[in-house]
Amino acid sequence: MAAFGLAAASLPASALNPRDTSVQLFQWSWNDIATECQQWLGPKGFGAVQISPPHASKVAGGWWGVYQPVNYVNLTSRMGNEAQLRSMVTACKNAGVRVYADVVVNQMADGTGTATDGSAFNGTTLSYPFFSGNDFNPNCTIEGSDYNSPATVDRVRNCRLGGLPDLATQNAYVQGQITNYLVKLLQLGVDGFRIDAAKHMPPTALAQIISAVKARQPKTLAGEEIWITQEIIPDGATNRADYAGIGTINEFKYTYLMRDAFRNANGQNLASIPAAMGSWGNWGGAWGFLPPQQATVFLNNWDTERHSGDSLNASNYIAGQTNDTQGTARYDLANVFMLAQGYGEAQVQSGYRFSNKDADRPTVSPYSNGVAQINVVWDFVHRWRPVSNMVKFRSVTNGQPITNWTTGTGSQVAFSRGTKGFVALNNSASAWSRSFATGLPAGTYCNVLTGERNAAGTGCTGDSVTVSSSGTATLNIPADGGGAFPGVALHEGQRLSSVQPPPVGTCAVTFTIANANTVWGENVHIAGNQGALGNWAPASAPKLNIQGSTANSPWTLTVALPAATAVQYKYIKRNGTATRWEGDQATTSLNREFTTCAAGGAMSRNDGSFKF
Repeated sequence: MAAFGLAAASLPASALNPRDTSVQLFQWSWNDIATECQQWLGPKGFGAVQISPPHASKVAGGWWGVYQPVNYVNLTSRMGNEAQLRSMVTACKNAGVRVYADVVVNQMADGTGTATDGSAFNGTTLSYPFFSGNDFNPNCTIEGSDYNSPATVDRVRNCRLGGLPDLATQNAYVQGQITNYLVKLLQLGVDGFRIDAAKHMPPTALAQIISAVKARQPKTLAGEEIWITQEIIPDGATNRADYAGIGTINEFKYTYLMRDAFRNANGQNLASIPAAMGSWGNWGGAWGFLPPQQATVFLNNWDTERHSGDSLNASNYIAGQTNDTQGTARYDLANVFMLAQGYGEAQVQSGYRFSNKDADRPTVSPYSNGVAQINVVWDFVHRWRPVSNMVKFRSVTNGQPITNWTTGTGSQVAFSRGTKGFVALNNSASAWSRSFATGLPAGTYCNVLTGERNAAGTGCTGDSVTVSSSGTATLNIPADGGGAFPGVALHEGQRLSSVQPPPVGTCAVTFTIANANTVWGENVHIAGNQGALGNWAPASAPKLNIQGSTANSPWTLTVALPAATAVQYKYIKRNGTATRWEGDQATTSLNREFTTCAAGGAMSRNDGSFKF
């Protein structure tokens, strides 16, 4: 990936992976994250990596120490120093992976001591390198009953969480210090933030901070919107809608529903998921889920996994608690479901094994002589095949509706993602055999949960599935708990019959355009003076494929065009009834122009932004 030859500061958004799936590498060092971006995350299509808090923090001997900040100016943390952070951001960007930082700006460290950067602090006298007593809210502690009613929401926002000194985020000086911290991270190349404990800050104060950040740094260094998601655990006091304008919200209801559905608990199973959360184009359901554009979803995070009743988990080996990888594949199946379903933005959790809920980050590296040590100390969930291979499934099927929803028992479900993908999952103790409507074109596909196409594109390293001309496939999906994986996932990017060289006498041209400002139901097409480009007829112009989920995400398409031929073209936006042509170019023809490559070759047209 070093072939990009670009520093993070100048890497264009079009060189980054689609942003719909991120991974949290919990408390990985900056140097190890840089390695993982280049070895795995970039090539497998992850859009972003979320890193643990980069500020200087309390030295606590437990994982939670990084959530007790001391100094936002000196970025020497448990994971590395500022130079290593900058180097990691550049390495990840050059691999096509964005970097999101977990930021803790609600509270400061309690007790007294010396932080990871050598700073002295005193939580009793409220003495920190850049904060003192006037910068904190009065000393009151949030009680459990405060979460029960909107009448006590001010205590949730202005009293101490877990007894930690509560920053007065409504204070102009405090806002300025936080703004400086976030802007510094953006200027280092960070692309966005997870805001820890967001509901414990007044939404007006948080909105003012983010507005101040954007006034100084309107976009990321790659030219994208700044990604923001907020930790807001549902309760009886907080109205999540108060925070909706700031960024997406961690949808913990999704975490709880996946726990219940895949454990067959609390009256839920896989078949009941649509009733609880709604269905494509009609989200909400009985549980009142957020609209997908407002939600970031995950099966678990580093906090919930330490109490197995809170979520599914893979890393908790505490005696007497449930680990959803032992004797079952349900944790893998739940990840597959999350990445296949397409609701919200998805984040995979990848951390380390522990048998004590307070266990600190391991001192041993995730690698030995550069080789990943999977499921030894660090769990590497993001490298487990059923998880990692679903990242590109999610990108390929982006925007495609859920169709052909099929159930067997309550623990057996299958569905299509339009005409781009199909998944079938068996979370039961019995095999599931039947003919399924896949929605896919006829052909042979690799089951990405067991393998992928070989280098030649002529076969699969795992199972293959044949889809008939009617779009059906007859499958026998093994039971959970056996030696074979109890699921199937197919997508158009793993179709063997679609892998073939360009026709003789043609040049394979990959077109990419971004910043088209599309709205729901609108697609980008390419029209030009060749038959493969519709001969300028909008209705015949081929549609590009979106590489993300935002209005200005890149769109791309590879087209076989006559070799060594002068081509003129423009991009257009269509919603089925109306067509909007791109503006004129500074060429004689007023169109985009180029000459195709020699027969049998390939080339790319990275056309920047849609011209209005």
